[in-house]
Amino acid sequence: MAPEPQDMAPNPRREELQRALAQVRAHAARLEAALDPAHAAFTGKAVWVGPAARDFTGELAGRRTRLRALTRRIVEDLENELRSTPEKTRP
Repeated sequence: MAPEPQDMAPNPRREELQRALAQVRAHAARLEAALDPAHAAFTGKAVWVGPAARDFTGELAGRRTRLRALTRRIVEDLENELRSTPEKTRP
């Protein structure tokens, strides 16, 4: 027999996930922007030129892209876990 709505309480796991997601989103925003100043410096004007500079700039851009993608994946994983966690549970 399914519990009646009045027999249910807020799910503490869901509350923990909501808190964790808020913290991760704040950290994720900083992580996603961590390489922006260096990227802007190397792609905005000629700070360093030549083949080694082009290689470095390409590597920096690639790492920046990977960092952003991995950060988004962490947030998405937490969001998915939160969506799959019931709002109410038995006390």
